[in-house]
Amino acid sequence: MPVARLTLELRIEHAQSLKDRRQVLRSLKDRLRTGFNVSVSELDPADLWQTATIGVAAISSSRDYLEGLMKKVEQAATRVANQHGADISDSYMEFLD
Repeated sequence: MPVARLTLELRIEHAQSLKDRRQVLRSLKDRLRTGFNVSVSELDPADLWQTATIGVAAISSSRDYLEGLMKKVEQAATRVANQHGADISDSYMEFLD
């Protein structure tokens, strides 16, 4: 059964504190979880307030379905990040069979 993993690197320019960073990340993670029924987690430590890495994972019997789902997740993440003053600086998708 294939597993899809999407890694998103965010740049949060306006973050002046850890609280600002958490607010953006919490909103992004919550919206992706509820909107797409995927697992979402922060992957890197909170050393820098202006950067973050988010991991998104899903499992399905269809690789095509997972590819479409992850593309939709990436588009939604870009919209949500932009609404909160953040940008997705890089993204990477991989499949584990």
